[in-house]
Amino acid sequence: MNKKIIIIPTYNEKENIEKIIRYVFGLNQDFHILIIDDGSPDGTAEIVKKLMPEFENRLFLEQRSGKLGLGTAYIYAFNWCLQRDYEFIFEMDADFSHNPNDLDRLYQKAITENKDVVIGSRYCNGVNVVNWPIKRVLMSYYGSVYVRTILGLPIHDTTAGFVCYRRKVLESINFNQIKHIGYGFQIEMKYISWKLGFKIAEVPIIFTDRTEGTSKMSKGIFKEAIFGVFKLKLSLLFGGLEKYRKN
Repeated sequence: MNKKIIIIPTYNEKENIEKIIRYVFGLNQDFHILIIDDGSPDGTAEIVKKLMPEFENRLFLEQRSGKLGLGTAYIYAFNWCLQRDYEFIFEMDADFSHNPNDLDRLYQKAITENKDVVIGSRYCNGVNVVNWPIKRVLMSYYGSVYVRTILGLPIHDTTAGFVCYRRKVLESINFNQIKHIGYGFQIEMKYISWKLGFKIAEVPIIFTDRTEGTSKMSKGIFKEAIFGVFKLKLSLLFGGLEKYRKN
């Protein structure tokens, strides 16, 4: 097995979805793409459907009935991928905030250094964020500092959504115990992967805020990530790690 697939969750991404799909397939890196669309009313899924015959057996679409949360979208997608023979499973946004050219850098880090989780990191080499207001940069950066302090997690960008997982990591996690559905999901997945003993590395990237479409970030999502950290810490202290390990 050496197949690579990129999971891209979408909600109202009609401005970006065809561009990101064509860009990734233009890399000639043998990536597949799985779009998880949460009932976008703007027709995002219809655009993907029109592209599927052109990229047969490389582009896949799963539609859900409504906006059910980032974490549930990824868990749905992880299960879909694990039912097939993918060895490397990537997370990436549709809006080009994650540069598709960096996908191979994440993959090569996993291969050459035998890493299990590789993170495209905004903060492991200074602060590499473009077009964000300073308030949001500070909130994100110091939010990650806070998470590292509370959890002891040796990762600079704890909420990063640009990630490469080896299959064996996702096969080992009991997704029924993953409770966060927003950006807290990203923290929880990294923390559990690390606590289960998998090798994690970061690759510095430049994160560029979207130029088209609407951001899905909200105060509620950010609060879930920050306040959920204490619950996560307590969950492992009193409930043990084994409940997160798939039998």
